[in-house]
Amino acid sequence: MTPGVDAPSRTRRRPVREHAPARDRRGAPARPRPAGGRIPRDRVGYAAPGTGRPVQPPRSPLAPRIGDPRRRHAATTIACLLILAVFVIRLVDVQIIHAGPLAQQALDLRLVTTTVTPPRADIVDRNGVVLATSVDRYHLAVNQPKLATWKRVENGTVLAEGPLDAARILAPILGMSESELAAKLVGDKKYAYVVKNITPEMRATIKAEGITGLEFEPTSERIYPNGAIGGNIIGFMGGREDKPGIWGLAGVEMAYEDLLMGEPGSTTYEKSRYGTVIPTGVKSDTPAVPGTEIQLTIDRDIQYQAQAILDKHLRNTGARQGVVVVSDAKTGEILALADSYSVDPNNPGATPAHNRGSHAVSDVFEPGSTAKVITMAAALEEGVATPESRYVAPYQYTTENNQTFRDSHEHADQKLTLAGILVSSSNTGTIQVGQQLSDEVRYDYMRAFGLGEPTGVGLPGESAGILHPWEKWDGRTKYATMYGQGVSATALQTAQVYQIIANGGVRVQPTVIKSFIGPDGTVTEPERSEPQRVISEDTAKQLMLMLESVTQEGTGRLARIDGYRVAGKTGTAQAADGQGGLTSIVSSFVGIAPADDPRIVVTVILYDPKSSIWGGDVAAPVFQEVATFALQSLRVPPSGSTETMYPTTWE
Repeated sequence: MTPGVDAPSRTRRRPVREHAPARDRRGAPARPRPAGGRIPRDRVGYAAPGTGRPVQPPRSPLAPRIGDPRRRHAATTIACLLILAVFVIRLVDVQIIHAGPLAQQALDLRLVTTTVTPPRADIVDRNGVVLATSVDRYHLAVNQPKLATWKRVENGTVLAEGPLDAARILAPILGMSESELAAKLVGDKKYAYVVKNITPEMRATIKAEGITGLEFEPTSERIYPNGAIGGNIIGFMGGREDKPGIWGLAGVEMAYEDLLMGEPGSTTYEKSRYGTVIPTGVKSDTPAVPGTEIQLTIDRDIQYQAQAILDKHLRNTGARQGVVVVSDAKTGEILALADSYSVDPNNPGATPAHNRGSHAVSDVFEPGSTAKVITMAAALEEGVATPESRYVAPYQYTTENNQTFRDSHEHADQKLTLAGILVSSSNTGTIQVGQQLSDEVRYDYMRAFGLGEPTGVGLPGESAGILHPWEKWDGRTKYATMYGQGVSATALQTAQVYQIIANGGVRVQPTVIKSFIGPDGTVTEPERSEPQRVISEDTAKQLMLMLESVTQEGTGRLARIDGYRVAGKTGTAQAADGQGGLTSIVSSFVGIAPADDPRIVVTVILYDPKSSIWGGDVAAPVFQEVATFALQSLRVPPSGSTETMYPTTWE
């Protein structure tokens, strides 16, 4: 190699050759591949021949470039921020802006308010004997789904489970058949009544069985320890069509409903979704106000004897019904108000509806001869007669307007004093006495003695009786009213007439309510009308002697009581029979004892007696037995010396 001359390079250059285009297995030209690998046909299409570049599909200028990771990340971030903002706004709204109302609304949905009914107050007699009271009772209910899961396991052995075994255990306790009880225990109800008004003792026995799913709802039941004694006065409880619940439907139970029931309270508590009380939740109580105890003027023992004696004499006389009223001569308090077939408040449905109230205050009748005493009182008070005034009483008497009246028995003309007319109960003699007074004056006395208006005794359904204004009396009625016809009264109004005479001529309002005893023990007496003087004390004394002669020598001899002076009057009158006729008979006797110091007035009314129609025969013996017991029960001392009676005849 010559120096200075560049030596040739040892690297040999390969000649440049033109490569043949790539072909596939079939010999066709192959598509060019990008440096990264295969070309997705669904995105870029086929390569352009001879270029080695993929053909791009046409792009819309509005289409997003989703293939760009940065843009996709930004969109996701913005979406998350928007969602977070919505939650933040809602959270602020719930927790701050509307927090109070929403919390209250949620609390309201969880709160439950139940009414707390106070026990109904007692009704007692004048001596504190309980006549009506409320006792604790429970309604047994079942949560059927919960009972279905119940099991009784002992030492790993299942002894009982589910509603069928529960029915087997409970049936003897409840006195029900297993099939009947099982039908009430099986189901999907969360609260269903099984039996109502079970006793506390029965509740304790059931709870001792440990059966889950059973619930006890406290309630109370009204009971009447003395059964039918005074049932016509006390009344009874039952349902009403106009409002739910149990209410008084008769007697004192109905008349004093608001006082007896008191004022209901309430309990508000927070419950869970399962219906259970939340121990730490809201709880508030409004105490119930107990009712007011009502003390009656009725004496339970006298009431019992009056009913028993009345029932006995109804059987003996064949009368269809009767009434006995025993009242205090001085105060007007009713000691007994006995009706035949008195209702048992424990089972009012066993008594026909027409016998569930008191006939003594609702039924009216023509009092007959017992009302003659009003004519006598008016004549004495107005000074037109004295007890010894003389009259001639024929069997038949014709008035100036040609109205003819007769006595009950045919007889010759009788020379009778005013006292004698009352003792012999002469209609013709009474008309002659009444003719000495104007119709208006007699009407005023009848009103003053309490006819034609309710007494206000304190019982529902009281009738005012029937007393037409004197201006409307026809030519016969004006005379008939003199001896107790043409006017209608209740047994209680009849008793009030004689109570006025026994009380020295002063009228006091009859009542069956002695006092109201509040929950705090406060005793309040009922409001009563002011006493009113009807006749003078002298007139009342004269009438008492005349009435005493009735039992000594007149029609009321069977009313006499050993050791006591008795005054009284018999009565027999026709009454409407409900068919438009006057075939029904009312026999009566009203007596006062002791006559020298009156303590009681006893009124006896018998309807349609069969053994005799005369009050002296059938009603006076009832008076004698009832009055004897009442005087002994009240420890009334025997009468003192007798007085000289007025003459009954003259010569």
